[in-house]
Amino acid sequence: MFERADIVKTARQMGRPLSKDEEERLRRLHSENVEGYLDAGCGACWLKEEGIAEMVLGALKYFDGERYDLLVWCVMPNHVHVVVKPRPGHDLPDILHSWKSFTAKQANRALGRKGQFWQEESYDHLIRDEADYHHCVDYVLSNPEKGGLRGWKWMGAKEGIGGGTGVPGVNHGQDA
Repeated sequence: MFERADIVKTARQMGRPLSKDEEERLRRLHSENVEGYLDAGCGACWLKEEGIAEMVLGALKYFDGERYDLLVWCVMPNHVHVVVKPRPGHDLPDILHSWKSFTAKQANRALGRKGQFWQEESYDHLIRDEADYHHCVDYVLSNPEKGGLRGWKWMGAKEGIGGGTGVPGVNHGQDA
């Protein structure tokens, strides 16, 4: 939190807008902070309920091979990670909106509640090379253990994922 304030203060004192590097650092610091809360199990953990987790996973897989290629996934108790490659004619924001809209309605109905289910924002990252791809795959697949969840069954990878095949254009999205 102090680093974020210092970056903004320095730019103000110099009478200039934030540089691209500073904006990126602020985004990363925010993301790391949010991840810490999520990994600690903060917030509503509706996805811990088997029926809700199963429904979300089903939604992720529903258009796999048609609108996108779902490569790696993990439905955590309070958030979701995916590595997904949109197919031509399908954009990541539209895919995320579809997942969030459908699953929010279904989950709220199942839980007997109304209101916002997912956070409005999502974090997406364009994977630029094979090393970045492997980092994202490892990150998603290690997330349950990092969160203290042993034997977590709401995660997986498409068969053959992780080999040295190269994956340009794959996106990693964080949802919830």
